[in-house]
Amino acid sequence: MSKKRENEQSEVKDQDIEELQKRYSDLSRRKIQAETNLEHSQKQLELHKSQAREKYGTDDVAELRKQLEEMKIENERKRREYQESLDRIEEDLTQVDEKFADAATASTEAEDSE
Repeated sequence: MSKKRENEQSEVKDQDIEELQKRYSDLSRRKIQAETNLEHSQKQLELHKSQAREKYGTDDVAELRKQLEEMKIENERKRREYQESLDRIEEDLTQVDEKFADAATASTEAEDSE
């Protein structure tokens, strides 16, 4: 046995039966809590896996990551197309405004020359 371990064991005081029973009770309570948490977590995991299979056709994390990346790429493509569409509309409206302004200016100039 190492010197460190021997020193640690000699520093630990002997516990009476009440202290040992309390320790056992505390450990038992912690074990039950851990088991309950594990059971709850397993149920949650199964629920989420079931939802993933229903919604995405798989519960495989690698496949879900792949699908997520594909969705991001598709969303970026759609966003870019939407922005381009809005840019075209804005450009068309600017041209219409300029033509209207030119027509209004020409009309005003014609009225002024009369």
